Amino acid sequence: MHVNAYAASSATSPLEPTTIERRDVGPKDVLIDIAYAGICHSDIHTIRGEWGDVPYPLTVGHEIVGTVAEVGADVTSHKVGDRVGVGCMVNSCRECENCLAGEEQYCEKGNIGTYGAKDVDGTITQGGYSEKIVVDEHFVLRVPESIPYEKAAPLLCAGITTYSPLNHWNAGPGKKVAVVGLGGLGHMAVKIAHAMGAEVTVLSQTLSKKDDGLKMGADHYYATKDEETFETLKKSFDLIINTVSAPLDLKQYLGLLALNGTMVNVGAPPEPLPIQVFTLFTNRRSFAGSSIGGIRETQEMLDFCAENGIAPETELISADQINEAYERVLKSDVRYRFVIDAKTFAPA
Repeated sequence: MHVNAYAASSATSPLEPTTIERRDVGPKDVLIDIAYAGICHSDIHTIRGEWGDVPYPLTVGHEIVGTVAEVGADVTSHKVGDRVGVGCMVNSCRECENCLAGEEQYCEKGNIGTYGAKDVDGTITQGGYSEKIVVDEHFVLRVPESIPYEKAAPLLCAGITTYSPLNHWNAGPGKKVAVVGLGGLGHMAVKIAHAMGAEVTVLSQTLSKKDDGLKMGADHYYATKDEETFETLKKSFDLIINTVSAPLDLKQYLGLLALNGTMVNVGAPPEPLPIQVFTLFTNRRSFAGSSIGGIRETQEMLDFCAENGIAPETELISADQINEAYERVLKSDVRYRFVIDAKTFAPA
C-alpha cells in the first residue's frame, strides 16, 4: 500500500510531502493507523547525515502511537482497535543470546531500526512521519489508556532511553542521580528518576528552566556555566545520566561521581569524546553508554509511567511545521518534545 508521509531527499534538503510504500500485512504483522509521531534529535542527526550514510529518500520517526487497523492471521498479542506504540526498532534476529534475554536492542546481528535500516525482505525501513506502518507484532507495544494519547509518542524513545539506564543502575531511594540537560530526554529522566524515589539534581547550562525542572521532580538545579557548581558537587552522585548530544568536559563531570559511581551517556554527539583514564581511577568510577530498552523493558516503562502519572511535556504541531521544529530543536526552543499530528500527513 502507498501512504502519505514526509521525507528528506538529501542531507541538506527540507522534509517534504511524499508517498511511501508499506508491505502487505503478513501472518505475524500489525497494521497501525498512526495518530501521533514524536520528533527526536536522532531524526535530525540521521537526516542530516551526521551519523553516517543515509539511504535517501528517507522518512524518519521512531516515536509512534496509533490504533491497530488490521492484524495478520497468526497475531495473538494485539487486536483491531487496540492503542499501541512502536519505538526505535521493528525487528531483530530473536535467536541470539541477547535477544533471548529480552535485550533485542543489543541483538548480536544488529536490530532492525524503525527507519533507514535494511529489513528482512531487503527493503529500507521507513519511519513514523507517515499515516500508517506495518510492524511485526513482537515489536508492537501496548499503550495504557491512562497516558494521554497526544503525549504518549515520546515515551517510545525518550522515555525508554532514560528509563533503561535508571532501571539498570538501580536508581531509587537512597541514590543521588544527576541529569545533564533538561531537554527531550532530560525532562523524562527527571520525571522517571523522581518517581523511582531517587534524589534528583539537574545540571543545565543555565538556570532558565529551573522552575520547570523543580516542578517535574528535581530536588536541586545547578548551572554548569558556573564553575563553582563542579566544586560544590564534587563526589556527590551515584549516577549521572548525560542526555546532551554535544561534547562535554568529561573530567569535570566524572569528578562529580561518588565511590563506585557511574556516568551514563544516552545523548550521542557525532564527535568522539576524549577521556582521561586517571579520572576513572579515583572513586572507582565508571563511564558507560546505554541504548534504548528491549521490548519487555519498554512495556515495563509504559506501565510504570501509567502507574505514576508520568507523561512527556509536548508541543503539538502539524506536518508542515516539521522543518521549523527541527530548527527550534537545534536552538533548544521546545519544552520539551514536538509531536506531529499524523492526520496532517494527508494532502490538504
